[in-house]
Amino acid sequence: MTNWIGNAVGIAPFITVDHSAFDSGWKPPGRNFTATGLVYNMNTLDKFKDLDKKALLASVGNELWQSIKIGTVLGDPEKLCPFVLLTFADLKKYHFYYWFAFPALKFPEKPTSYSEPPTSLRQKLSETELSSLLSAYDAFQSTQEKFSALFVVKQHGEKYMFDSFANLDQTLKSTEKVIVGICDPSSAMGYPGWPVRNLITLLAYRFNGCLKSVTVLCVRDRTQDGVRDFGNSQIFTVEIPEQEVSALEVTPECVGWEKNERQKMGPRMVNLSSCMDPTRLAESAVDLNLKLMRWRLLPDLQLEKIACTKCLVLGSGTLGCNVARLLMGWGMRHITMVDNSKVSYSNPVRQSLFAFEHCLEGGQPKAQAAAASLKMIFPGMKSEGISLSIPMPGHTITDSMLQQTKTDVGRLEELIDTHDAVFLLMDTRESRWLPTLIAASKRKIVINAALGFDTFLVLRHGIKSGHVVPKDSSDKMGHISGSQLGCYFCNDVVAPGNSTRDRTLDQQCTVTRPGLSMVASALAVELLVSVLQHPQGAEAPADTSAKDDHFVMDSDCSLGIVPHQIRGFLSRFHQILPSSQAFSMCTACCPLVLDKYETEGFDFLLRAFNEAGYLEEITGLAAMQDATVDAEVWDLSDDEDLSSVDMETA
Repeated sequence: MTNWIGNAVGIAPFITVDHSAFDSGWKPPGRNFTATGLVYNMNTLDKFKDLDKKALLASVGNELWQSIKIGTVLGDPEKLCPFVLLTFADLKKYHFYYWFAFPALKFPEKPTSYSEPPTSLRQKLSETELSSLLSAYDAFQSTQEKFSALFVVKQHGEKYMFDSFANLDQTLKSTEKVIVGICDPSSAMGYPGWPVRNLITLLAYRFNGCLKSVTVLCVRDRTQDGVRDFGNSQIFTVEIPEQEVSALEVTPECVGWEKNERQKMGPRMVNLSSCMDPTRLAESAVDLNLKLMRWRLLPDLQLEKIACTKCLVLGSGTLGCNVARLLMGWGMRHITMVDNSKVSYSNPVRQSLFAFEHCLEGGQPKAQAAAASLKMIFPGMKSEGISLSIPMPGHTITDSMLQQTKTDVGRLEELIDTHDAVFLLMDTRESRWLPTLIAASKRKIVINAALGFDTFLVLRHGIKSGHVVPKDSSDKMGHISGSQLGCYFCNDVVAPGNSTRDRTLDQQCTVTRPGLSMVASALAVELLVSVLQHPQGAEAPADTSAKDDHFVMDSDCSLGIVPHQIRGFLSRFHQILPSSQAFSMCTACCPLVLDKYETEGFDFLLRAFNEAGYLEEITGLAAMQDATVDAEVWDLSDDEDLSSVDMETA
């Protein structure tokens, strides 16, 4: 409510609607009562403006009139204090429009008149009488289960006795002097609030012809400067004319829309954009697209599950930057970037988290620069950049490097252990071996992406359910269990080695079409989100349906199918979705390798880094190669393109 001209000094109108209004278990503080209202929130400003306010208020007034006729207000007197709140929130501009209505029935039609005008208790009663009235009021309220907004008062000289409003009929029939009391939210001198008008309507209807006048006490129990003031309460006597029987059957007109600050009939608007913390504004706005997506299209979308997923991005180059940006778009707020190189002048045009300033003075570390850019885009990000070299098979570890390598391995193990999903987006094939092994041991979600000139590969690694030799797990529908899906190395017949040895610059760097990384990054992030939304999570089976069956078949995931691999061919603008089972001799995820890693730890890893052929030997690949008649097949090495796609460049 707004202050009116003539308000009592220091006494503000008293009605509050805040976030607690929607809590059914909320209890008002002492000396306050609840008023039940209706909130109509419009989706557009036009709907807010075009709503038939008169019809809306009439419907509320009709409900109020019916409760008066039936008599339910006696048992629930707060029905006499309804309100309506019409709202529209512009969440982009942070403009909040609202319009209150306090429904009051215009009954009786013949106007009532004061036989005794409203007077403050301080002017009407002596100090002794006022003190006696206040004591009786407090004693009555202390016996109520909840604070009572309406009541009846019996007066005996200077003493008063309060009774429940439910006993109104019996009390008014008595010969004693009776006052009907109501807690009044108004503060206007001589003008009671809208609940009082509804109280007069109740009395005029219920006691038509029997009640010529009634004395009403409007309690304004306020605190000003820490001092309780009961003396501003109003008391008056009103004459009630007798009504025709026909008038009792017609619903009275209902009024009550509040005037705005210009004293015009219209809504109010609050602009909070200038007074809110920009960071808080961003926090409430960045996920607006996701919330609208769930509201309008995907009610089953589990945004909380996505938001709490901690992502480890290994590689902060073209793929890494794009993946991090897209993870932010899906509402993920905990992203750790890892890389061991610095930003060069060739990077910013291709790698979306870097600018020219990051290249100066020798270049900033990529991981830290990328993490800082994420926070610059959205301050609420929990992003961290870590410079880390990942040890690789085929890259010999000398004695002088031993301690640092051990530290790097331990740090990588810690990072994978403390994150939920790992993206492998590094430069070379062999740099993906150690993270693949560690993540398989720790049962983490792994999303792998690699680029060629006009081809790309995106795949998810299977989540190992134990150190069991993989068997054929495809079902009748052609699905492969998520625990039996192959990793990035499961299609290889040789162990990873040094792929950069004796290579020219054009061979070491991925020469790729600029848009390819955007496509692959987007699919990698969407694949992770689809996995998270699937009922089986990381163990979601991969669809291996023939041809285009997946376009028409139903999916358990609200976002659609969850493939194992996505292979794209940009020259033909074509994608295929192959699936493959885990290889029992895989050099990165087979049970033998996992057992060796978990039992021997760093000693096993050191042999894998330094000894050529060690991984083939323990997995059985060497024996299989020896048994193969066509030895030319095994002449391939890391100098050849084994996976049909090159790796992402730094």
